[in-house]
Amino acid sequence: MEMNSLYIAGKNTQATSGETFSSINPANGEVIATLGQASQQDLERAIESAKQGFAIWSAMAPIERSRILLKAVEILRSRNDELAALEVADTGKPLQEAIEVDVASGADVIEYFAGLVPAMQGDQQPLGESQFFYTRREPLGICAGIGAWNYPIQIAMWKSAPALAAGNAMIFKPSEETPLTALKLAEIFTEAGLPDGVFNVVQGDYRVGQMLTAHPDIAKVSFTGETGTGKAVMADSAKTLKSVTMELGGKSPMVIFDDAKLDDAVSAAMVANFYTQGEVCTNGTRVFVHDSIYDQFISQLKTRTEKLIVGQPMDMDTQIGALISKEHLGKVLEAIEQAKQSGATLLTGGYQVTENDLANGNFVVPTVFTDCEDNMPHVQQEIFGPVMSVLKFTDEDEVIRRANDTKYGLAAGIFTQNLARAHRVIHQMQAGICWVNTWGDSPAEMPVGGYKDSGIGRENGPETLLHYTQTKSILIELGDYASPYA
Repeated sequence: MEMNSLYIAGKNTQATSGETFSSINPANGEVIATLGQASQQDLERAIESAKQGFAIWSAMAPIERSRILLKAVEILRSRNDELAALEVADTGKPLQEAIEVDVASGADVIEYFAGLVPAMQGDQQPLGESQFFYTRREPLGICAGIGAWNYPIQIAMWKSAPALAAGNAMIFKPSEETPLTALKLAEIFTEAGLPDGVFNVVQGDYRVGQMLTAHPDIAKVSFTGETGTGKAVMADSAKTLKSVTMELGGKSPMVIFDDAKLDDAVSAAMVANFYTQGEVCTNGTRVFVHDSIYDQFISQLKTRTEKLIVGQPMDMDTQIGALISKEHLGKVLEAIEQAKQSGATLLTGGYQVTENDLANGNFVVPTVFTDCEDNMPHVQQEIFGPVMSVLKFTDEDEVIRRANDTKYGLAAGIFTQNLARAHRVIHQMQAGICWVNTWGDSPAEMPVGGYKDSGIGRENGPETLLHYTQTKSILIELGDYASPYA
């Protein structure tokens, strides 16, 4: 079906470039919708709309903005299943995941910042008998959000929530692979009472992203995606001194010590590699297991992995859905073949499913390689698919060194019952998001972001509001001005 591609000034509207692209269902290869690529003219319309919306929105009291955002949360939660179904068609992820996580976790973040912003305060300090100063936290202006295709609506909410709560306007560009739910979010914001122009959606490929990052009227860019693209976005943004937040790639370590609860460790390793078909930035794809429990771990992991159900995403029994595209499927299969050639042992999986109703989709069975070495390509490179690498270790200092031996630093986790060891090891992990005896939880209250090549800045948590505001200092003289001139 053809549909309005853009959302500008509180209305769905068509793009003017004349170029189109398709949203394709990863589970069957069918076209869901055909959309238009935004032109420079379309972006200018969105910018002008955002300026007008910003003037109204930023003048509102924080509590007024909060009420509107909380109304949006109410609508989002009431339409959770409907939005989840659309997200599944666009992404190929299992419906049970989308219902449980995608919309719900995004709505939680909007609710969090809606509650936080009315309490945001400046400072004041006396400077003597006749002087004092105070500070204000003021919005930046128009912010750009550039989303990824693995959690489209969640990312749109994670980026818009702090921006809008702080009084900014946002122009959001979803991935061209998953363009649909951002438009629904825009409609819901309008329905909740958001002034026209405060949240706009533009569609298209990297060229639209470049137009956003280069535009002088954009004050901030928040980007989620691959590290190489993030560096290009940052370089473009630097030309006009834009503030940036980057949530980029990862190759995260999970360390399982000999005193770990084995069932929990195996469960977490499976979640950290196979949830959303492995298309998660924080996945713990390097699983380090103490050699004294290695064989037990591998045996249980193989048995449980082979029970996972690969199937049509709309089936509530499905646990592993379809990869996002044919192109990405090819990259994952290539990485698997490379791993087979590297000397690692294929414990289970390692192939595409091509039978019955899955024949036209992008399905790969959960795959585990054992006997892996640190220098193997599949251990070093982000695959972004259901591929786990298991490595042995014997010594605490050794595994810390090996875990940190990567250009990435997004996430890390350890499993141990020794509290002193847990703190000692996790404090040495070079990663922005760390878990102990769990994996993957990311509550609205907790800042998330990466070290090294995994990003700059943070999303969620109270500090994120600071990234979407700027400090104004005002000094007041109550007495006479002491001029240095006669």
